[in-house]
Order: sequence, then C-alpha cells, then structure tokens
Amino acid sequence: MLSLEHLANNNLFKGLPAGDFDELASICQEQKFKRGEIIFHEGDVGLGFYVMISGMVKIFKISMEGKEQILHILKPGEPFAEVALFAGSSYPANAMAIEKSKVVFFPRQAFSDLISRRPSLAMNMLATLSFRLRQFAHMVEAISLKEVPGRLAAYLLLENKESKTKGEVHLPITKSQLASLLGTIPETLSRILAKMVKQELIETKGATIVILDDEGLHELAEGEYRLS
Repeated sequence: MLSLEHLANNNLFKGLPAGDFDELASICQEQKFKRGEIIFHEGDVGLGFYVMISGMVKIFKISMEGKEQILHILKPGEPFAEVALFAGSSYPANAMAIEKSKVVFFPRQAFSDLISRRPSLAMNMLATLSFRLRQFAHMVEAISLKEVPGRLAAYLLLENKESKTKGEVHLPITKSQLASLLGTIPETLSRILAKMVKQELIETKGATIVILDDEGLHELAEGEYRLS
C-alpha cells in the first residue's frame, strides 16, 4: 500500500477526511519508470489516471511529419491522464518519463466507484482540471499569437514565480525539450537566448538563467517590446 503522505499532500485530495486516505491508498498502485520509458501511447485504452510522486514526465504528440510537440512537463504532485477517468476513452497524447520517475496509478473503475461514495473528491478534481484547462488555453494562445521571444519570456516569468530562488530559473528540462514545448527548434531558441543575454534581460549560467530585467521580460511577453 502506498504511503498516505503522498496522497495527503496532493491538491486533488486536500480537505478529505483522514479516513478516506486509507480507501484511496487501497485502490492505487505505485509505478516506477526509467528515463525514456513510455508510460502510455496516444490511442491506448484509458485504464486510469496518474499522479506524479518524483521525477518528470512529458506529455507530447507526434505530427504526421514526425515532429514532436511537447504539451506539458509534469512535476511531482501533478496529476495527468485525467481524461481517461471522466471520458472513459483512449489517451489523447503520449506520456514518457524524461528522468527516473515514480507515479501513482488510479484504475478508472475503482476510482469512479470511490467518487460515487465521496463526492468531495470529484469537486477537487474539477478544480484541478479547470486549472489545467487554463494552462492549456494560455499555451495555445502563446503559440498561436505570440512570437517565440514572447513565449520564452512568459515561460521564464512563470518558472521564476514558482522558483524557490527568486530571480533565478533552473531549467528543469533540456533546451531541446524547451524548444519543443515553446513550438520552435533548438537553433532558434539558442539565438533568442543569446539576444536576451546581449540586451541584458537575462544571464545564463549553464542550466540556470538569472533574470536581470524583470520588467523587460514582462514587456517582451506582452508584445510591448521586441528583441533587436
């Protein structure tokens, strides 16, 4: 049985009575994946959903031309594949561990039965899904309406907001993966980073990016400023 600590600290299950966690733990399974290991493919039958415990997982799609588009990078505490729970359909994208990862898997039928007995669980999940929908809406807006420098600036500002060390962003993914997440190619991303450094918006130290001009990044993200 899974340690209850991993469940109690997750946003999906906050506010539940202590006794409910025993029942939650009894229906879930802890799973481990190596770096590069596929968790599920697009089109696989949606048998359930997952919650991250450790590591990182990317959700991505592959175009007809073989190009990868990363939709989301998942960190500890985040759920994924929730569509399988509510729609009972196939997974709409691929999931792969991009580093050694540990997840909790909740079988669809067992969790659905539990929700019918614990409606508060459904409310927590709807709140989490609403937040995820807003994230995807922002991503679609950024990719379709903003130029790549604006997308990168918005990404850095968001990561800085969540960073424990304000003013510094430690990239959790490779630059190639970041390029895919932003809907561009690594060469373009490198050129933009170099321009940001030249214009003293940021400073790079390996995988760490130091934000020198927070206001300038905001203007770039909003399209009020352009890189020269």
